[in-house]
Amino acid sequence: MPQATLYRMVLPDHECPFGRRAKDMLDDAGFEVEEHILGSREEVEAFKEEHGVSTTPLVWVDGKRIGGSDDLGKFLVAHA
Repeated sequence: MPQATLYRMVLPDHECPFGRRAKDMLDDAGFEVEEHILGSREEVEAFKEEHGVSTTPLVWVDGKRIGGSDDLGKFLVAHA
């Protein structure tokens, strides 16, 4: 089973719809997902700075950085 690592934002009052979409796409494609929830605005901002991104989610597949949910969609189509 392919492995994926997903970092996504789930705040007390807001769940990022793109992170939810990425999780659903990975589940539908049969990935074993190691999920990391960014649960505060501070965690989200620190994560974005550390990884040089302006948005979440961020996905890795088998250790290779794929990108956000749009990038994941393209990756899954290309590897179907």
